[in-house]
Amino acid sequence: MPADPLDAYRPNVGVVLFHPDGRVWLGHRHGLPPDEGWQFPQGGVDAGEALEAAARRELAEETGVRSVSLLARTPGWMTYDYPPAMKGSKAARGWKGQKQVWFAFRFEGRESEIDLAGEHEVEFDAWRWADLAEAPALIVGFKRDVYVQVAAAFAGFAGGEPAQRA
Repeated sequence: MPADPLDAYRPNVGVVLFHPDGRVWLGHRHGLPPDEGWQFPQGGVDAGEALEAAARRELAEETGVRSVSLLARTPGWMTYDYPPAMKGSKAARGWKGQKQVWFAFRFEGRESEIDLAGEHEVEFDAWRWADLAEAPALIVGFKRDVYVQVAAAFAGFAGGEPAQRA
């Protein structure tokens, strides 16, 4: 019996953090040129870890943010392949790419909670609030199709709370 094709992909979660006004949090990947490398928080799932717990952990590690409420999650895995030229540690360990479940959280804290140098190695060197529709154009090309799917899945949260959209 053939192995599940998804077994070739590293389990991963992604987080779209929504400001109450409907904008989303984007981080700039540390060490990349200023006009490249904007993305949502994401990271690997530890063995035996529940997906929502992994999403909350990754969000806290990469951004310092813990004051959130769950809005939604995507129902199944979305995949992307690593480009052939990618020689990073994940590709070197034999992964074809990543399979991701995405979570939408509403940010309920203060911006002072955001700490890019928190408890984990620095993933991001800058951040900003942006429109959800901008995100697919800002991500590296090999992840773009997943970002298009994520933006479509969570578009209903992009309007924000009417009183705060003025």
